Amino acid sequence: MGIAHDNGDCSDRICPFEIAWVDTPDADGLHHRYAECAGKGICNTESGECECFEGYEGKGCQRTTCPNDCSGHGVCNYINDLTFGTTSFDIPHTEYSVDGKTFDYFNWDAGKTRGCVCDPEWGDVDCSKHLCMYATDTQDHRDNMAAAQKYQIQQFTFDYTAAVSGAETFAVTFKAKINESFTTIPIVIQASDFDLMAEDIESALERLPNNVIDQVQVMCGNSPSVTVGNSDVTCNVTFTGANTQGDQNLLIISADACADGCTPRITGLDLKELTGAVTVLQSADFNSYECGRRGKCDYGTGICQCFEGFTGAACNQCTSLI
Repeated sequence: MGIAHDNGDCSDRICPFEIAWVDTPDADGLHHRYAECAGKGICNTESGECECFEGYEGKGCQRTTCPNDCSGHGVCNYINDLTFGTTSFDIPHTEYSVDGKTFDYFNWDAGKTRGCVCDPEWGDVDCSKHLCMYATDTQDHRDNMAAAQKYQIQQFTFDYTAAVSGAETFAVTFKAKINESFTTIPIVIQASDFDLMAEDIESALERLPNNVIDQVQVMCGNSPSVTVGNSDVTCNVTFTGANTQGDQNLLIISADACADGCTPRITGLDLKELTGAVTVLQSADFNSYECGRRGKCDYGTGICQCFEGFTGAACNQCTSLI
């Protein structure tokens, strides 16, 4: 009997071996070794093909399927590609803890596990829901109405490797709650004029289509951790408009060169590292609910069915006297 558990007379075909989804560590602690059909299928010894269990597919059952094939409203991507604009999985390894024991995670399933990336205006795990507009609940009051309202503030920092000539450009992408993404025109880095740079960012964001960002305030300057004149710029973006009340998705900074045939066409920035990562400096005390929590979403049409006394695309307009 060989590794494929054949019958010894060479009459059985061997099925593909792939990294096992589940196995038992050996004496040296090695795990996720190669297994026939990755341990998630049965080998057809006549054809040499794996008959995968539900939820798995491919040569050797090496990858997962996506729910409902993303309903025709999205694409099925590996988790290694799902992290654009968020924390990257492209690291050597990390650790996780189970019942007090620490284990190394070496990114073994980055090219195996998949999920849906939905088209604009579609959502849920299988992209089957036509999303409705989001808005703050007009009847949800803050605990202390005398205190100033808080808007979400997002922050990003650029740390250059060399002096800026004034010709370098970058772009910013905003992803709305209904899964629509819009990217600004090229923005010129202005390391010597922070006010002008802030104005350019404001203008670019407010000029995005569909009035997706109706009002925003931007402030740029040297990072507090460095002295004035160093090639380090921090920008704070405050979402003050009615269309972006409540916490929004993190902005995505495009700082890599995007040359001929690319949109938008930007020179990119010579950074010490990807310091364009965005963080939340302040959370909003507005909320952001589907249909303003004053209606129900019709997931077939993507239109809010507002409760009596409320109207608007996101049911955030009160029509009754209170």
